[in-house]
Amino acid sequence: MTFSSRLREQADSIFKAVLAHPFIDGIAKQSVEPSALIHYVRQDIQYLSTYAKVYGLAIAKSPDQSFMQLFHRRIDLVLNGEITAHLNFCKVAGVDYDMLHDSRQMAPTAQHYATHMLSTAQMGQLGDIIAVLLPCHWIYVDIAKTMQKTLQPTSNHLFYDWISFYADDRMAVGLKELIDALDQIAKNASADELRSMQNAFLTSCQMEYKFFEMAYTLEHWPVPVESAYVY
Repeated sequence: MTFSSRLREQADSIFKAVLAHPFIDGIAKQSVEPSALIHYVRQDIQYLSTYAKVYGLAIAKSPDQSFMQLFHRRIDLVLNGEITAHLNFCKVAGVDYDMLHDSRQMAPTAQHYATHMLSTAQMGQLGDIIAVLLPCHWIYVDIAKTMQKTLQPTSNHLFYDWISFYADDRMAVGLKELIDALDQIAKNASADELRSMQNAFLTSCQMEYKFFEMAYTLEHWPVPVESAYVY
C-alpha cells in the first residue's frame, strides 16, 4: 500500500463526515442558506490567496523543474479556475462576486487553516507542503464525484457548475499528480519525515471539515471590534 493510500485510509472517517456535513448536504439538496454561501466565498477568497502562496513556497523548495511545473499549474488553477465555483455560489446567493473581495478579517477557522498551511510550508520540507495542501484538492474531488454519481445532476441543479468543476477529469488528473508526487517523496523519507507529513495531512483534513462548519454557522470572532485602522 502506498503512503498516500494509508493516509486516505486513516482519514476516511473525516472524508465521510465532510460528505455528511449539512453545508455539503445542502449543496446536494439545493438548500444552502444564501448567507452561508456568501460567508463561504468571502472566506475562501482569502484562504485561496494563502493556498497559492504555499504553492509558491513549494516551488522554492522544489528539487527540479518537474515539481516546479506541477506547482505552477496548481497556482494557475487556484487563481484563475476556482472562480467558477465561487461564481456559482454567488449566483445562487444573488450577490455580486466582486463585492466579496474586501479586507475583512478572516474568520477564526479560516485564519487557523491559513496559519497551519503557511507555518508548515515555511518550516517543513517539500513533502510536508504537498501533504498540507493535498486534502483540499482530494476532499473536493471526492465530494463532487460522489454527488455526480449519486445525483446525476443536470444543468437545472442550482449547484451544477460547482459540482461539474470539481468532478471534471482535469481535477482528477491534478489530484493524481499531487498524490504521485507525495508518494515519490515518501519512498525515501525517514520515519520522522513520514510522521510529519502524516500530521500535516490529517490536520488539513480536519480543517476542511471545520471550514464548511465555519460557513454553515456564519462563524465570526466572538467579540466585535472597530474595523477602522488605528494609526
